Amino acid sequence: MGVPGRIIEAESVVKELRGALARSGITLPSLGLDPITCMNEKLGLLIDLGRCTPDTARRLAAVLPGPAAEGP
Repeated sequence: MGVPGRIIEAESVVKELRGALARSGITLPSLGLDPITCMNEKLGLLIDLGRCTPDTARRLAAVLPGPAAEGP
């Protein structure tokens, strides 16, 4: 798949993830494609989850399946 196809597919995944997060009341404002990997076919295209507030990170951790991680 060429660069345009990879970008279209990745944008679809970003939209899917944004929707899933929204259904859980979570917004990652910086969610998007990593611009450096978008144009390089040798690198795997990456989705940048971006930064979020501690409250958002806590809400995200709460909706992920599995046991809570133990602190150090």
